[in-house]
Amino acid sequence: MNPEGTDWRREFAEEARSERPDVVTLCLLLGAVADPALGQRGIDAAHIELDRLAGLLPYGLNGSRPWALAMAELLGATCGFHGSPPDYQRLESSLLHEVLRRRRGLPILLSVVWIEVARRAGAPVYGVALPGHFVVGFGPRDDRVLADPFDAGRLLTGADAELLVAGATGAPLDESMLNPAAPLDVVLRILNNIRAWAAARPERSDVALWAVELSLLLPSHPARLRFERAQLLVQRGEFLAGAAELDQYADAVEPVEPTAAESIRRRARAARAMLN
Repeated sequence: MNPEGTDWRREFAEEARSERPDVVTLCLLLGAVADPALGQRGIDAAHIELDRLAGLLPYGLNGSRPWALAMAELLGATCGFHGSPPDYQRLESSLLHEVLRRRRGLPILLSVVWIEVARRAGAPVYGVALPGHFVVGFGPRDDRVLADPFDAGRLLTGADAELLVAGATGAPLDESMLNPAAPLDVVLRILNNIRAWAAARPERSDVALWAVELSLLLPSHPARLRFERAQLLVQRGEFLAGAAELDQYADAVEPVEPTAAESIRRRARAARAMLN
């Protein structure tokens, strides 16, 4: 519980399980878990800033390309939203309120800003979860325009999108990769980025833990996250809690992977032995 008395994790879980989960709400609730100083005032300020930016777009835009160009002019050129390699080394690059403040971030968070500003202005906009690089799409399939907020809104040709996919996977672009990204998939991808950031920094196991715990609150998530949480608890010295979770995970996997289940139970016994 935070100083305001609001349980941000409970609110995150409720929003994630709502009929129409909202990406921006979930990102800001995630930010409140990461940064207790954010609070409701900070969340409200982020919404106000998104409204302000949307109000700066010209009226009467029609068609995919005009929308994409107007967004690139406003957010990329005028406001300076973009990213660079060093942004991958900062946790703030995955927190929406910080991205709004710094105007720097990872591709997926910059795309969330683009999507929400454009949506509030009435644009036909959606996220496109290309492997390794999130971008923004405007318009229907026969008039689709892709833009890269990480590159200040550069419009992408079909060849550009193919290169992005090939660079990330070595495989060709599949048309299904251009489908609009589902809100909860976007949030899980953001949390995966945070977990990857924390995994490279063992001293930030606190970040890894809350990222895993928020991931587990999503209606659909990889079952192995339970194992990851148990390992983090043990790493942080919560041996009994970690061991109990390891045993529960072993029970879940035993019917299909009995050898793996026994290995996990050995980890649980080793964790309990740390108390002796």
